[in-house]
Order: sequence, then C-alpha cells, then structure tokens
Amino acid sequence: MKKTGILNSELAKVADDLGHTDLVCIGDLGLPVPNGIHKIDIALKRGEPSFIDVLQVYLDYVVVQQVFLASEIKTQNPAQLHAIEEMLPQGVGIDFISHEELKQMTRDCKAVLRTGEDTPYSNIILQSGVTI
Repeated sequence: MKKTGILNSELAKVADDLGHTDLVCIGDLGLPVPNGIHKIDIALKRGEPSFIDVLQVYLDYVVVQQVFLASEIKTQNPAQLHAIEEMLPQGVGIDFISHEELKQMTRDCKAVLRTGEDTPYSNIILQSGVTI
C-alpha cells in the first residue's frame, strides 16, 4: 500500500501516464463530462472534497506548465480565482477562456475529476509540464 503520493488509484494511474502537454480537468459537481472521456468521480457529498483540496494534491505531484480557467470566474467566483492564483507555482500561465470553450476543451482531456465543489465556475484544465 502506498504511503505517499496520490492515493486514489484511478487518479494516480492517470498522473503516471501523463506526457508533456497532456490535459487533465478538475471540475465541480455540475461540469458535464463528454462521452468517452475518463471520469474520476471523487465527490462524496456537496462540498467534499473541495475543488481547492483536490487541486492542491494534484499540484503537489504533477508538473503543470499552463492552466485554463473560465473567464466568468473573475466576476462570479473571485475568491476561488484568488485561491487558485495563490497556489499555482511561479511561472505557470493562466489562459482565460469562455466557460463554453472550457467545456469543449474537456473533449481533449485524459481525464475529468469530479469534486464535490458547489461554487460557480470551479473548473480548471491543467496542461502537464516536463521535468527534463
């Protein structure tokens, strides 16, 4: 049994298989997941686990070079945006796109993680970086 790292076996497998520029989405309760995209549902109940808790674990173990957020988060959930900005490693770029564009981008993701988050626009697409 693992002592450290990502303990969710589905998410650990996705993280282990990522290559440079691969995309993974962490989403809230309501984000639709396109047919054929691997959905990892870790929601336990409304609010748990939170989007921020899941994002923090992901960032602890996966190299990220770019993220994509819905531009609507700026006005509809500024506290969440601030929390995201505070936890992103230095040098990670943020691209703001429309929520509709973000939903379309999920079609290119290796997986979508469904959290228990129930605040608006708490969705992020993370592009993998490289360690070499």
